[in-house]
Amino acid sequence: MSNVLLATVVLLGSIGCSVGPHYKRPDASLPAQFTAPQATGSTDAKAAPDDPEFWRSFHDPELTGLVEQSLTANNDLRSALAHYDAAAALWRLSKFDRYPTVTASEDVGRQKLAANQAFGYPRNNRYSTSTINASWELDFYGRIRHNIEAQHQQLLASGNDLAAMQVAIVGEVASTYIDLRGQQERLRVAQQNAENEQRTVKLVEATYSAGRGTQFDTARARALYESTTSRIPALQSAIALDEHRLAVLCGKSPDTLVSELDVQKPLPDLPESIDPGTPADLVRRRPDISASEERLHAATEQIGINTADLFPRVNFAGLLGMMEYHADSPFDGVSPANLAALNIDWSFLDRGRVKARIAASRADGDAQLAQYQQTVLLALEEVDNALVRYARSREEDAALRQAAFDSKRAADLASLRYKEGATGLLDLLDAQRVELQAEDAYATSHLDSAADAVMLYKSMAGGWPQRQPQTFGTPKP
Repeated sequence: MSNVLLATVVLLGSIGCSVGPHYKRPDASLPAQFTAPQATGSTDAKAAPDDPEFWRSFHDPELTGLVEQSLTANNDLRSALAHYDAAAALWRLSKFDRYPTVTASEDVGRQKLAANQAFGYPRNNRYSTSTINASWELDFYGRIRHNIEAQHQQLLASGNDLAAMQVAIVGEVASTYIDLRGQQERLRVAQQNAENEQRTVKLVEATYSAGRGTQFDTARARALYESTTSRIPALQSAIALDEHRLAVLCGKSPDTLVSELDVQKPLPDLPESIDPGTPADLVRRRPDISASEERLHAATEQIGINTADLFPRVNFAGLLGMMEYHADSPFDGVSPANLAALNIDWSFLDRGRVKARIAASRADGDAQLAQYQQTVLLALEEVDNALVRYARSREEDAALRQAAFDSKRAADLASLRYKEGATGLLDLLDAQRVELQAEDAYATSHLDSAADAVMLYKSMAGGWPQRQPQTFGTPKP
């Protein structure tokens, strides 16, 4: 007994110590500014955490409505929220390890022994046992504390996974909606040019009927018209696919939004310039970077959990009970029972396995550190690439807009000159072909510019919804 007390005194002297490494935020070498070119113009669209949601800068109520629906009904978000709730439950579970575990049990029975087992005593007996059990691990070396902190970091990582999922869903809704409106604009251009070319076919046929043209001219005009109309089915297919995708992103059946979205509308307004802030702002803002760092922190705590196994594990156990026995024998009656025990488990002969687990957890920590550093680099690369694409697409957009205007003017003049007999059919058909190509190129470029704006906002995680779903919130300790 004295040896047990001595061991207890020695262990109590070490209360408060915690073995294993203590987490330190890794240093990240970041440039002072992004060096990629930015589109010239005003800087009224700055992506910062206190900005309104980025989709509002497009001034499109329908886009805003679709984003709001997706944030409340998207099934991927619901799944991410469930994972967060699971992590929150595991964190709460781990905190109970700091306190004693108390259980109660009741055992009631009737027993009949064989004749050769009774040894002359009554064969029939009744018994009942009531006990209250308590056990408590004394966390002298921080195993429980490390585990609680590791679970807390996993909870924070799950919360940032949910935030990253919000960024992804909002970005996909915005990009799909913009693609829908862009494809509808391309469809309008194709249909309008097809109507113009159909009028040209009728004009050529009338000219041929009047004896001024040839069948070759008629066939050539029809070929251009049919080539233009052949674009329409592919564009209609792309529009349908976007409509189906938007419905599913909003948690609805694919055909739910077809009638609503079939109404053609122009592309949303584009911000002239988007300020990305600094790389340091980006690292603080992106939820995927935060989640990666929190998993690195959890891996560091796991090293402490495994290191604690090198030291004794002390458990206090207690029992209070009452046993009642009835067999018409000298043992009949009610007997109290109690137990108080201090158990010291020190598997010093198993140090090889413990050290192997420590080495594995350290390797996992190294992997998480590399993953964190890679996540930071990929985020910087993504923003730089998005800045380049948006700046260059805005320049291309401006040039193609003027080209589309000039080509339409040229086609109108060619049609007028052809009617007056001042130019040939070849000039007219060539002008109409160039008009279609220029207008379609401008519509495609404008679509790409809008899509690049969304990708830039998404890469910065700027303006993403700062409010959380109604059931989402960090549980109190």
